[in-house]
Amino acid sequence: MSGYFVVDNSVVMAWCFGDEASAYADAVLEQLSENTALVPAIWPLEVVNVLLVAERKKRIRFADSVRFLSLLSALPIVVEHPGHKAMMKELLSLGRTSVLSAYDTAYLSLAMRNNCPVATLDKRLLEAAKKLDIPVL
Repeated sequence: MSGYFVVDNSVVMAWCFGDEASAYADAVLEQLSENTALVPAIWPLEVVNVLLVAERKKRIRFADSVRFLSLLSALPIVVEHPGHKAMMKELLSLGRTSVLSAYDTAYLSLAMRNNCPVATLDKRLLEAAKKLDIPVL
């Protein structure tokens, strides 16, 4: 799927927190000027959870969370909403073979189904993608 890539939440949240910034995360963000990112249905919950935890730990303020969500909504990020019955069986099988969490398996599966690279800072997801010959952005 040309012009698309899967972006993992580890990369997305690096855009929010200065102490997590990296050249890789910045390069992935730059890719969104010409490409579209795909994310699994779990992604919005992951983003909100990270923001809530950061607020509770006083790492960011409420206004920062609202601003970040506003900035994210302006980016070309498409949330996939597949049929849940077939998806659950596929994720369970892939999760067993890749030894990843269901969350990380959702990103891996999305990249496989759409034949596109994955962008991640997660070492386990990166290793699993390489083992399955899924290109890494």
